[in-house]
Amino acid sequence: MNIGEYLKGKKRVIDAALEKIIPKEPDFPQSLHKAMRYAIFPGGKRIRPILAMAAYEVVGGKGNGILPYACALELIHTYSLIHDDLPALDNDDYRRGKPTTHRVFGEATAILAGDALLTEAFHLMSREGLGGEVDPRDAIEAIDEISKAVGSAGMIAGQVVDIESEGRKVELSILEFIHTHKTGSLILVCVRAGGRLGRARDVEMEALTRYGKSIGLAFQITDDILDVEGSRASMGRAPGVDIARNKITYPALLGLEESKRRYEELIGKAIEALELFGDRGEPLREIALYIGKRSS
Repeated sequence: MNIGEYLKGKKRVIDAALEKIIPKEPDFPQSLHKAMRYAIFPGGKRIRPILAMAAYEVVGGKGNGILPYACALELIHTYSLIHDDLPALDNDDYRRGKPTTHRVFGEATAILAGDALLTEAFHLMSREGLGGEVDPRDAIEAIDEISKAVGSAGMIAGQVVDIESEGRKVELSILEFIHTHKTGSLILVCVRAGGRLGRARDVEMEALTRYGKSIGLAFQITDDILDVEGSRASMGRAPGVDIARNKITYPALLGLEESKRRYEELIGKAIEALELFGDRGEPLREIALYIGKRSS
C-alpha cells in the first residue's frame, strides 16, 4: 500500500470532522476559539487518530463510529502540546513551524485553550448518537481507558517525571517510564480504543496492545534521535533543545547507535505482533515503518 496516500486520506477525513467540531473564530469569546483553532489547524500528520481508525478497521469495525473518538484523541494530544510548550514546562517558541500558541495569544489564553480542548474531547466521546455504530458499553470502557492513559497514571505522570529529571543523572528505568507514559500511553490507548470500539476479540486486543506498546516507545526514541540529527526546516522547531535543557534522552544515555538499534528492535516487535491479522494488518504495519522515516 502507499502509506503516504493512506495517511493523507485519513487526515482529510479527520480534519473535515474537526472543522465541524471546533467552534468558529467569530464565536464569542473570539480569543479563545481563535487560539483553539490556531493550535488544531493545520495540524500535524494526525498519527494518533489515524492509529485509532486503523485499529478499528483491522478488527472489523465498520462505518464512522470511531471518528468522534479519533477526533477526541487529537484534541487531547493538541491540548498536551499547548501545555508542554508553556514557559513553566518546556518554554518552546515554535511548534510545527509556527510560533507556539502562548507566544501568539499569551499564556493565560493558551492554558484555557488547552483546557477547553481537553474538556471538549470528553464531551465529544460522551455525546449520544455521534458514534452510532459503537456499542455504548464499549464506548464507556474506551472513555475510561483513555482517561486513565492521559491522567496521573499515564501521560501526566510521564510529564512530571520528565520535569523532575532535568539536569539529573537517572537510570534507564526512569527514562523508559518517562517515554512510555509521556508519549507511549496516548499512542497505546489510541490503538486499544480503536480495537475495543471495533469489538476486537481478546486475542486481537492482546496483539494490538503489544503493537501499541512497541510503537509508542519507538515513536519517542525517534523524537530523541531527531533532536540530535534533525533540522529546523524538517522538524518545524530547533533541534538540540533536549541537549540544551539537559533532558534525559536515549541518545544522551545510550548513544545514537544503541538508540537506533533499540528503535529497530521495537519496530520488529510491533510488526511481529500484527501477524495475527494477516493482510488486514497492512495499514498498521506501514504506520510502524513510517514512524522511523518521519522527519518531525
